[in-house]
Amino acid sequence: MTPFHSKLTLENDVAKFRPKAKPRKRRKMVRFRDRAKCRFCREKVTYIDYKDIQTLQKLTTTRGKMLSRKRSGNCAKHQRAAARALKRARFLALMPYVS
Repeated sequence: MTPFHSKLTLENDVAKFRPKAKPRKRRKMVRFRDRAKCRFCREKVTYIDYKDIQTLQKLTTTRGKMLSRKRSGNCAKHQRAAARALKRARFLALMPYVS
């Protein structure tokens, strides 16, 4: 490097090789739908029965794992109740722990 090169010219040279920032796209206004209610809230269920295997099977994967709230669409209250019912059904061998 020659003494005539200054720090400024080096920064300018490096800036030439940097990718330029892309112009940002404007986002459209998104209208939010009313959130879908939990299936148990819609039916006004007060107790999730551990003996109701068909309902519990809808809340589990083919491997026997319980679906998340996001995938099942349950509210927090009914997701906890469903987890409790599923554990009871597994303990009594009505549902498998794994498949």
